[in-house]
Parts: sequence; structure tokens; C-alpha cells
Amino acid sequence: MVYRSIIYLLLITLGTGQFSLAVADNALQAAMELEGALLLTPDIENGKKVYRTCAVCHQPEAWGKESGYYPQVAGQIGTVIIKQLADIRARNRDNPTMLPFTRLELLSLQEIADVSAYIANLPMTRHNGVGPGTDLVHGKKIYEDYCAECHGPRAEGVVDDHIPLLQGQHYRYLMRQFIWIRDGRRRNADKKMVKQIQGFQSRDISAVMDYISRLQPPEEKLAPADWRNPDFPNYRSTGRRQ
Repeated sequence: MVYRSIIYLLLITLGTGQFSLAVADNALQAAMELEGALLLTPDIENGKKVYRTCAVCHQPEAWGKESGYYPQVAGQIGTVIIKQLADIRARNRDNPTMLPFTRLELLSLQEIADVSAYIANLPMTRHNGVGPGTDLVHGKKIYEDYCAECHGPRAEGVVDDHIPLLQGQHYRYLMRQFIWIRDGRRRNADKKMVKQIQGFQSRDISAVMDYISRLQPPEEKLAPADWRNPDFPNYRSTGRRQ
């Protein structure tokens, strides 16, 4: 896999700037980009510059929206961010909003590594959106029975396996993505998970997503009260990217 990634890096470096690698399998294409990005040393300062474009939707703090339209990406595992960007670019994950911003001429493999590292190092909000809180005992049992084995006892994710951190994520975003995974709309979803959750009913989904949304990250990953990203001090006053 590493050998193929090096070949891929050479192709995009020596090529014409067009995404010309002839790979029929989108998943393989994304996997090669992931492996290639992991070979690179991220430049967080450059990642800050790249993130200016992302901040328009994901907000300067990368906290997303409680509505769930945009997820909290701050504090996410860096390898997970790289994988999702690679999957979107390779059309292994459908995201029409993000796809134009992942084009090779706009986002190089090095820049994917850079911006992923920058986002991963941002502190997370203490006030993510949560569910109704009416069925948490049921949600906890489902999480422990079905989710903890892969996502960890507190939904902390797994770096080496690119399993996302879920703690502190917005409830409505979790709900939407879970339903899409169950219904086959997230093509990059883990096949074992897709099979495992086919029998989940509305009550089960709401309860377990509510429970997950209330799992707080460790204190060292959380932003101080009233924290705002100092890298974008004029964002709110101008309403424009810097």
C-alpha cells in the first residue's frame, strides 16, 4: 500500500494538475490518498491558511452547528479527517457541498495533511447540541452492546484504524449520519457496522445518539469558556474570510 501511495504521489507531482490516476475503484483511490497523506509531515501553520476556506461553513472554531448541518470537526482524530477528505475527493463518500473544495487543483495532498493536523489541534466546544435526554438508559445499553467495541468506551475513536471520535458531536448530525449509514447512503461506512445496525428502530437510534452526544471529551480537549479562535480575530466583525 505504501509503495502504491508513493507512485500516486509521483503521478500527481509530475502530472498536469489534473486528477489523472486511472483507478476504477473509488475506495482504493481514497485508500491510496490516505496512505500518501500519512507519509507527509504536516505543517500546521499552513493548515491554518488552508482552513480559512473551511471556516466559512464550519466556523472559525470548527464547532459546526447545533442544527447538525455542519459537524463539529475540532479535536477530531487527524487520520479520520484525512480519510474523510480523501473519500469525498474520490467520490467514495457523497458530499456535494464539500466535493468542489477537495479538487486536486484546490487542495493538494500536503494541504490535506496540513489542514487535518490544524483542525485536530483545535479545542472542542463545551456546548454541542444534545438530544431530548429522555431515554439515556436505553441509549447507554445500546452503545455498550453495539458501539463501544469499535468506537471505545467513551466514543473516543481509534487513531490507527481511522475510527472517528464521536464524543461531543452534535446530536442532529449524529442522527443524520447514522441513518444514512444504515440506509446505505454513506458508501465509505464500515461494512460490519452497516450490517449490525440494520435492525435499529427509531427509538434505538435516537437514544444511542443522544447518549453519545452527551459524552464529553476530556478536559484537555475542551475550549476555555468564551474561547474564540485567535487565528481569525476579525471573522465576526467583517463576516468575511481573512
